[in-house]
Amino acid sequence: MAVPQVLVFRTQLNIRCPFIFCLHNVRKRSSVAAVAVEPVKVLKNRSYNASDGKGDGDAPKWKKLSSEELGISTSMIAKPTRLVLNGLKKKGFEVYLVGGCVRDLILDRTPKDFDILTSAELKEVLKIFQCCEIVGRRFPICHVHIDDTIVEVSSFTATGRKFKRNGYNVVRRPPACSEADFIRWKNCLARDFTINGLMFDPFAKIVYDYLGGLEDIRRAKVRCVIPANASFIEDCARILRGVRIAGRLRFRFARETAHFIKELASSISRLDKGRILLEMNYMLAYGSAEASLRLLWKFGLLEILLPIQASYFISQGFRRRDKRSNMLLTLFSTLDNLLAPNRPCHSSLWIAILAFHKALVDRPRDPLVVAAFSIAVHCGGSLSDVLGIVRKISQPHDTRFPELIDQNIESDEALLDEMMDLATYVEAALQEMTDEHFVSRALIEYPQAPKSNLVFISWTLSQKVSAIFECVRRGKEKDFQRKTYFCNGCF
Repeated sequence: MAVPQVLVFRTQLNIRCPFIFCLHNVRKRSSVAAVAVEPVKVLKNRSYNASDGKGDGDAPKWKKLSSEELGISTSMIAKPTRLVLNGLKKKGFEVYLVGGCVRDLILDRTPKDFDILTSAELKEVLKIFQCCEIVGRRFPICHVHIDDTIVEVSSFTATGRKFKRNGYNVVRRPPACSEADFIRWKNCLARDFTINGLMFDPFAKIVYDYLGGLEDIRRAKVRCVIPANASFIEDCARILRGVRIAGRLRFRFARETAHFIKELASSISRLDKGRILLEMNYMLAYGSAEASLRLLWKFGLLEILLPIQASYFISQGFRRRDKRSNMLLTLFSTLDNLLAPNRPCHSSLWIAILAFHKALVDRPRDPLVVAAFSIAVHCGGSLSDVLGIVRKISQPHDTRFPELIDQNIESDEALLDEMMDLATYVEAALQEMTDEHFVSRALIEYPQAPKSNLVFISWTLSQKVSAIFECVRRGKEKDFQRKTYFCNGCF
C-alpha cells in the first residue's frame, strides 16, 4: 500500500504547530557537525589563567575580543532585549548579554532567548521598568515584560550569592587583575559549560572569554567549566542541559564531560518532574528532537526518562552509537524540519508523537490506516472526505519499518473500523505512558537496564494530548481549527 511522505496533523488545540508523520525518507544526520568560526581579533590577551575555571585540559588565557570581528551586530539582538539594555545603560549601569545567546550569536544562530546581566540591584531594575517583577527565591532574577516578550535580567550581586554556594570555586583575585575583570571572571566560573561562559558588552562591542569558550566553539565541544563530576553533582540538571546543547548544535562532549554524563546519569531521577518536563521540552520542541533522542540513548539517559521508548530501541537492536534510523527517529526528524529555537511547538505535540508511535509498536497497521488516521487528525474533516483522499494515495511506503504491515483493507467500513481501533490504541498508549506501574515494567525483559518508574507528564497535559486525537472518533468538530501555524509560544 502507499502512504504520503509527510502527513501534517492539525488539532483543535491552539498549539500552533502541525503534527507530522514521515513514513518514507529517512534523513541521515551526523551527531557531530563542523562549526566554522572566523578568526577573531584579540584585543587583550592576559597571561594570568583561570586555574579553577577549566574542567578538562589546561586553563585558558583570558581574552577580550571585538564583537564586530566575530560577526555580531546589534541588529541580531531582539528588539525587546535592546530596549531593556538601553534602559539600564541610560541609568548608568553596566549591562552584558550572557550565556547561550552569546554563543548562538557567534554561530550566527537565532538564540532561543536573551539573558541580561547588570551591575544594577534587582530592586533598581524594578524601578526602571514599569512591567517588571522579581521571580525565584533561591536565585532571584527580574522578568521585564516588553509587549509579549519576557526579558530575563540578573544582577551581579544575586549571581555572586549563587557563586558563594558553589563550594568548589574558591578563587582569589589574580595579580595585576582589574576589579572589573575579576567580577566578570567569577560570574563566568558559575556557568555550566565553557561555551555558555562568554559575556558580550553590546555598547563597548567586546566579547569577554575567560574560560576558553570560543576555542570550544571552534572545536564543536561541550565542556564543563569546573571538573565534570563536581559540576553534575552540584546540579544534575546540567546533564540534560548539556544533551540539549550538544543535540541542537551537533557538538561533541569533551572526554571527561562525556564520562561523567554516563557515570552520573541516574542522578537526573532526583530532579523535580516539572524541571524534567521543561528540559525534555527544550530538547524535543525546538528543532533538535532527533539528535537529542540519539544522545539520550547513547548516554543511557533514555532508559531513565522514557523507559518505554528505550525498550523500543533495544528491541530494534540499536547500539549506543548506531547511525541507523527507525520510525520513531524518523517522525521526530520530520518534526525538526518544521521547528526552530524561535518557533517551537507545544509540548503536547511531541508527547502525541510518542503515544502514536507506541500504538503502532503495540499493533502494527496497514499504511492505508496510518494515512487515513493522519489525514483525519490533520484536517479535522468528515471521515467520508478522508476516505476519498486516502484512496488516491499512490506513493509507496517505507518497507523498513516493522510498525507498518500490509493487511489488504479493501472496504471503507473495514478501514473506518481500523481507524477507530488505532484511536483506541493511541489512547491506551497515552494512559500507559502516564502510569508509573506500567512504566516501571517497560524494561523488565532487559534485566541489565536501570529500573525507572519516572512519569513527568501531568494529567492536565495528557488530556491536551488526548484531545488531539479525539476528532478521529467524533468526526468533524464544530470548534475545530483548520489552520494552526507556528508561534513563539511553547508550553
